[in-house]
Amino acid sequence: MRVPIWGEQAISYDQKPPRVVGLGGAILTSLNGVVGSGIFALPALLFAAAGSFSPVAILLFACLYGSVLLVVAKLSTIFRQSGGAQLYTEHAFGPAIGFQVGWFSLATNMAGAAANFHVLVSYLSAIFPFFEDPAIRMITMAVLVVLFMAISISGAARSIGAIAVGTVLKLAPIVLLVVIGFAQNGVPTEVSLPTFSSFESVALLLAFAFSGCDVAVYAAGEAKEPRKTMMRALMLNLGGVAIFYALVQLAYSATAPDPTAVDIPLAAMGEKLLGPTGSLMISLAAIFSIATFQINVFFLIPRLAYGMGRRGLLPHVFAYVSPRFKTPVVAIAAYGAVVGALTLSGTFEILAVLVVSVEQLGFLAVIAALVTMWRRGDAGLRETMDFRWAIIVPVATGYIVWLMSQLEATSVLYMAVMVAIGVALYWLSKASAVKQDGIDLPEGRS
Repeated sequence: MRVPIWGEQAISYDQKPPRVVGLGGAILTSLNGVVGSGIFALPALLFAAAGSFSPVAILLFACLYGSVLLVVAKLSTIFRQSGGAQLYTEHAFGPAIGFQVGWFSLATNMAGAAANFHVLVSYLSAIFPFFEDPAIRMITMAVLVVLFMAISISGAARSIGAIAVGTVLKLAPIVLLVVIGFAQNGVPTEVSLPTFSSFESVALLLAFAFSGCDVAVYAAGEAKEPRKTMMRALMLNLGGVAIFYALVQLAYSATAPDPTAVDIPLAAMGEKLLGPTGSLMISLAAIFSIATFQINVFFLIPRLAYGMGRRGLLPHVFAYVSPRFKTPVVAIAAYGAVVGALTLSGTFEILAVLVVSVEQLGFLAVIAALVTMWRRGDAGLRETMDFRWAIIVPVATGYIVWLMSQLEATSVLYMAVMVAIGVALYWLSKASAVKQDGIDLPEGRS
């Protein structure tokens, strides 16, 4: 298919990104959707709220979160295109609802990426005072946006390679710190149950810590065997992250670093165990962690916009794929441009506070999509779901409703504004949209 523009010029939309992402790549993208900057602040906040029970709280929360992730994972066995929750809800409820879910995901992820650039440069300036100058900060953030955008455009394999290197650089120092913490202080064995109100207070904190576990499905269109790969990647990653978080929390409890260092608990832990070298090591790990997280979102989130472009929900130009790099260059460039503008303007705060609430709305929509598809018998789904789903779905729904009850009332107002903006954008997008792809369900099924 060719769409003429600017007179005699034309852009080809026949090219699609190749399927080059295997199970390892899917696990890496899922892992780096979760483990970003939060791990460097999480231990002190959790310990303050739940004390010695905090490692157990992490594992319990992972089980609750797992009920929701199972719903996403189940749907990933049916669809093989990029989009995740946006794609599932579009199929179940139509393009208008699908667009809203996609718009919410794009907006909050762009705001989160913009906020992380500020955090990244703050860590840099803590080690290298050169970056404290306001002008240098702005230039550095602009350069980083362009750099990560270029990595994403250069190809899926290169992006996955960069993510793999960054993952090693960010996890190795934390793992080393945990090992040294246990070697010097032993493993704590006493557990004191917190009051319910204390456990309840960490719910949103843990929700933020695990948020992003499902992001690998955004790029399912570039996975080699998405109907097999995605489910395995999501569940393996959740189990691995939960164990990793719990071990870090246990080592933090054993080390008992400076309790006043709430903002930099792992750096304080490194300082106590290894002196200034330990603090520097963790600060560098934080830089690598946030940078890798950013590369990850620059790889994944534009694929959501690309999928919406091919299915007629965004202007068709978003569906363009570079013949040279085999990547959706327009979607990546547009994502980078908006993130860059939000970063340099500092106008992302309102969107950033919606990250957890928007994710829960998306999960509710996905659960509703699963139930709707089950009732319709889509893609043979009913035949593959046994009695266990009569437990999983209510648990997942109850968990999300309870979690949303912890949100501040202002979040509801912000979400209402976002819905209104989403409706306007949906009708504006239809003017230049072209439905190039349908939704690809398993062969021979409706």
